[in-house]
Amino acid sequence: MDPFPPFTGGASLLLSFRVQKMTVLIIGGDTLAASRAYASLEADADVVVLVRGGLQVVCDELQWRARQGQLSVLDWDELSSDSRGDNVCAQEGASAPGIETDLDLEQDVVSLDEYLARTPVSLVCVTGTLSPAHWSRTRSLAPRIARICRAYRIPINVADMPTLCDFYFASTHRFVDPSTGAKSPMQLGVTANGEGCRLASRIRREAVAALPKEIGGAVMSIGQLRRLAREHERETEGCGAIEETNTSDSDIEGASGNAEDTCVNTPNQPVPIRRTDDSESAAEAVRRRMRWVAQVSEYWPISRLAALTEPEMRTMLSGSIGLPSVGQHAHRGEASQPPLQTSQHGLQDIVPSVPRKKQGRILLVGSGPGHPSLLTLATHSALTKHADLVLSDKLVPSAVLELIPRHVEVRIARKFPGNADGAQTEMMEAALEGARRGLTVVRLKQGDPIVYGRAGEEVLYFRSHGFEPLVIPGVSSAPAAPTFAGIPVTQRGVAEAFIVCTGVGRQGKEVHLPGYERSRTLLILMGVARLSEVVGALLGCPPLDTASIPEDDSEREGRREGKPYPPNTPIAIIERGSMPDQRVLESTLVDVCAALESLGAQRPPGMIVVGWAVLALHGHGDVRVLEEGEGSDEERVKRWLGGRRWNVTEGISEEWAVL
Repeated sequence: MDPFPPFTGGASLLLSFRVQKMTVLIIGGDTLAASRAYASLEADADVVVLVRGGLQVVCDELQWRARQGQLSVLDWDELSSDSRGDNVCAQEGASAPGIETDLDLEQDVVSLDEYLARTPVSLVCVTGTLSPAHWSRTRSLAPRIARICRAYRIPINVADMPTLCDFYFASTHRFVDPSTGAKSPMQLGVTANGEGCRLASRIRREAVAALPKEIGGAVMSIGQLRRLAREHERETEGCGAIEETNTSDSDIEGASGNAEDTCVNTPNQPVPIRRTDDSESAAEAVRRRMRWVAQVSEYWPISRLAALTEPEMRTMLSGSIGLPSVGQHAHRGEASQPPLQTSQHGLQDIVPSVPRKKQGRILLVGSGPGHPSLLTLATHSALTKHADLVLSDKLVPSAVLELIPRHVEVRIARKFPGNADGAQTEMMEAALEGARRGLTVVRLKQGDPIVYGRAGEEVLYFRSHGFEPLVIPGVSSAPAAPTFAGIPVTQRGVAEAFIVCTGVGRQGKEVHLPGYERSRTLLILMGVARLSEVVGALLGCPPLDTASIPEDDSEREGRREGKPYPPNTPIAIIERGSMPDQRVLESTLVDVCAALESLGAQRPPGMIVVGWAVLALHGHGDVRVLEEGEGSDEERVKRWLGGRRWNVTEGISEEWAVL
């Protein structure tokens, strides 16, 4: 039994290769060579085109770029003359004009060898292998060119000859910022690894068409936001502020949970609650800001990211009063709508407000686990027919927000790690202010608003200020997400009850988890980011292996009320339940931490399911758990996991696309 999933060879290592000021040599002068040259120029490489006949025989685009000074064109005949000049035998055996012999090919090989020996070249691309005029020559030379390149350790690509290639060109698309027309750093590449270039181009086109048009602008915004997040660090480097914390750059952006896009597994890394009167060092400020960048990247709609302005970014990162509002159709540099109210925690205004109504009201609405088809009729009606202002939690997916008419004002709370309580208060104040203006305010929450949605405190708050909110239930993710994962929370013969709890208490405090009951399913919301702590509490020991389990661990026993769980208890982690990119990890308590670590980046929101119901409907089903008792558990788990330590499945049934 392999401890980790086996790999399947045959793929390529996909890299974003930076070739600034490096030389890319393109052997050939056809339109494909022009395409290779354009891609290299976009990457800021120095491009040299080598072709027999020089500038006069290359395609129009290469001629134009050479005249513009964008690239250089070398004539292979002139390159070869250096090696032929003093070679009498070669001169005597030279062919007549227009007739090419083996000696000519040999001289070309020698001259290329000498050129590469004296010229630093990073990549070589050979084209023209399908050109009728040069087919036999180029195709004959290609294997010898490849051998020379490998001798100099220069990667080579030969068109239509995959066995000679060290790398392939992906079918790429570079996105633009639609608000400015400028090209962005965002690129999308598709490769079939030499097996179907035209099909790869088609897949690339369809993928680009399916992505939001604002994606280029969103990437540019996040890039600027990252730079601003680290701006204070650069300003204080001269006075040693960072060094005083004894923290390296790798600590700031490494596995400790502070990076925006490095090896961090979750953007919801637990952090201390930050209060307005707290002082923080420069390193702490960088950590906090980078966490917030990760949150924005994960949760905010692409269109909203693309519309971010620098003042908004600075306000968001500083946590100071007043994040300016931006209309959904506004672009950078255009006038913005006035904000509804000043903001300490960065509520976003996406669309201008509508005319006031005489009597304001507040609706506390549940949006379900994520899939738009799971909205109740009441929720759908509230969003599409009645709402004047929507105050949404960050976990509500874009697919639901897109149902809201474009004239309706939408704001998304910036409930980032460390400021959740402050942002919650601000959302309630914003709802109250909107209702006083006569608006119908929809306070939109994921799942059901009462199930860990803090709706209860909002009801009491609004009631104390003269507004009785209407609570519209939603489909809770607690039972719904397991259903999408093929896990019944109750099943006759396996699970007679289920219990729902949270993995984190108020202000990040630990919670007490229920003890083990064989006939009960445990559902833990908001616990994936603290998986190691949760598993340790359930087992009463660190989640390593059965041999390391001590008989007593008072600290972890204190976090659990009841018996410890057996190490082989099935557990499932469901991420983005009901959404097209849903991922389900199934394992046992003793192995689940290593399993989650092996998956890399997490996909919040996630939930945890613990109990024998996890395997009840697998394959032919296993509904005799209670009848057979613990003696069959080892064989039961082995049969369920197929002898592996964990299994991972992605996506949901295609039938949901038509509902």
